[in-house]
Amino acid sequence: MLETGSTAPALELENTEGKPVHLTDFQGTENVLLYFLRSTTCPVCNRHVKDLAGRADELSAAGVRVLLVVPEGRTEAGAWRAKRKPPFPVVTGRRGTPHEAVGLPKKVFGTLQQSGSLLIDRSGIVRHAHAATMPTNGYDRKGIEQAIAGLARNETGTR
Repeated sequence: MLETGSTAPALELENTEGKPVHLTDFQGTENVLLYFLRSTTCPVCNRHVKDLAGRADELSAAGVRVLLVVPEGRTEAGAWRAKRKPPFPVVTGRRGTPHEAVGLPKKVFGTLQQSGSLLIDRSGIVRHAHAATMPTNGYDRKGIEQAIAGLARNETGTR
């Protein structure tokens, strides 16, 4: 898993319409929170998405763009998005899984996809990195909130 303070990779993703989404597109303009679901069928991950959706206005006000990252292909991702209607873009990998690209491999004999989150600031630096094998631990709300508060302090020059 990427570490806090490291430079974000040039991740190549695509949205559910097949349009490319490059992580570098946000540099200089927006902070980005990537939430990596274990799978679109994971009930725990879906609860985490629901929590993020409930905080959409708060996240937007803090200057954070949320991308929901799924390991499945575009067809499955699109069906999930149509059913769940999250207020955030849903993306998947253009080549391979985005999870592997950031160090979230399958664990437990290659059967359980890891989940987690990355908060990347406007300059492309990872400000929060969290990974978990068990879905119940995949969403670190408190850690994300602290990292977002840190972004605000850095942007205003206060400590």
